[in-house]
Amino acid sequence: MTPPVSTQFKVRVAVTLLTMSAAAFVARMQTEGYSDRAIIPTKGDVPTIGFGTTEGVAMGDSITPPLALERALRDVMKFEGALKTCIRAPLFQEEYDVYLDLSYNIGAGAFCASQIVKRINERDYQGACEAILMWKMYKKIDCSQPNKVCGGLWTNRLALHKRCMQAQL
Repeated sequence: MTPPVSTQFKVRVAVTLLTMSAAAFVARMQTEGYSDRAIIPTKGDVPTIGFGTTEGVAMGDSITPPLALERALRDVMKFEGALKTCIRAPLFQEEYDVYLDLSYNIGAGAFCASQIVKRINERDYQGACEAILMWKMYKKIDCSQPNKVCGGLWTNRLALHKRCMQAQL
């Protein structure tokens, strides 16, 4: 009798070959939530519509769910393009999904200039996961400390960190 073969074989691949998984896209949209009208999610933020789209959004704008998903997909593709320019080391699919999710939240420029990318490109994958937790501030408020403004941000960072660390196994 032959021994059982592992059904899971993970390999890091060039970022240029990766795209956000469907599961990660759905999870991102659930995290963002849907708004059919432009809103300011937190005092001092920019107008947001649909599933977290900010580009070209003005108060008073409205959108349908299909158009919101289309815009969110375009947003994701824009962030993917940015990641593909700044990440030079290969990644697991799960890592790519985590980093794309984070860049969707903090912006591609901030992500590409981060310690996360520096560590990825040095192939310090665990260190890159740890660097996710550096993104805990919102408008000079430490979201890792109890507060009424940005607790959800810290919950998100902890979840991304956990997913990133699990990808290392």
